Amino acid sequence: MRLTLPRRVMDFLVAVALLVLAAPAMMLIAGCICVAMGRPVLFRQVRAGYRGNPFTLVKFRTMREAFGRDGQPLSDAERLTGLGRLLRRTSLDELPQLFNVLRGQLSLVGPRPLLMRYLDRYTPEQARRHEVTPGLTGWTQVNGRNRLSWEEKFALDVWYVDHQSPRLDAWILLLTVWQVLRREGISHDGDATMPEFMGSTDKPPHLPASESPGSSRREPAPAPDRPQHQPRKPNRTQTAAKP
Repeated sequence: MRLTLPRRVMDFLVAVALLVLAAPAMMLIAGCICVAMGRPVLFRQVRAGYRGNPFTLVKFRTMREAFGRDGQPLSDAERLTGLGRLLRRTSLDELPQLFNVLRGQLSLVGPRPLLMRYLDRYTPEQARRHEVTPGLTGWTQVNGRNRLSWEEKFALDVWYVDHQSPRLDAWILLLTVWQVLRREGISHDGDATMPEFMGSTDKPPHLPASESPGSSRREPAPAPDRPQHQPRKPNRTQTAAKP
């Protein structure tokens, strides 16, 4: 669902306050990126927003532009700089996304916006993550972040869609501060960030109770009708054996 007016106002006010507080740090980070990697300072990429509508996400740049002999970009691990690793560990590279919140393209809490090309790779259930406005942080980010598989992430996103509430959003924001301090789940095992999502081939994972408390609001599918069987004739041997 779209952002309600009270939530939109709250997102706007909090984003303005955070931008004012973070302005000195953001100017310092921009200067460091200019010195270490040159321009541009910001990384821009088109992502899928509410209902899959495209918007341009902004982040601080953490990777250098580097290409192999075949002209293709090098892997994320090879392009990620020391400054970029620091920004990712502390989540400071996400600060410019507060401008996306001001524009109403992001909320403070919601499923993270992903690449447009993923839209055709979702299962119908996974695609439900786009039923709400994407967020700066979300239920997935406080339950493992990039340590999880794509299927686990999407299952948590859909759980949030079904259980969204102001109380849950406040809890996620508090947990986000704790996760940033712990610096866990920043990258997937064996990858500098997260491998590309190529589509799901397995059944949706069964989430542990700690990751998906409560029951889903969706009603279970009705059991299929049992086929009608013709009554069997009694077995003469068994009948004779009875007293």
